Amino acid sequence: MTSVRQLQVTFDCADPERVARFWCEVLGYVVPPPPKGFADWAEFDSALPPEYRGSRFACVDPAGVGPRLFFQRVPEGKAVKNRLHLDVRVGTGLVGEERLAALEAECARLVPLGAVRVRLLSADGVNESCLVMQDVEGNEFCLD
Repeated sequence: MTSVRQLQVTFDCADPERVARFWCEVLGYVVPPPPKGFADWAEFDSALPPEYRGSRFACVDPAGVGPRLFFQRVPEGKAVKNRLHLDVRVGTGLVGEERLAALEAECARLVPLGAVRVRLLSADGVNESCLVMQDVEGNEFCLD
């Protein structure tokens, strides 16, 4: 049986670079170096056929621990709730008011970057509170 060695999370979106750069800010990820022979990603992109320019972008965890995030342009817009979403774990180990304060602080950092606050899911005796958000293209994620 083969074991998984790496995981990549792929986002369908309208503007791959914009969404990738948003997630770089959220997660502390970086844009990887461009392919060999290109000074930067803009130079690489301009070498592509016109129909492929701006069609993909990626970001990586600089520590090499988290999954690579890949963003690809698709023609259709987001129409329904995501079936998969990211949980940004900012409140791990925290409970009650301390957890809410951590969630709210991260929300306050992300909104100026283009995130949208959707709703707070309050602790219910089984689950701790989390904050539902949307990225710059309306993809849901949670501050957990």
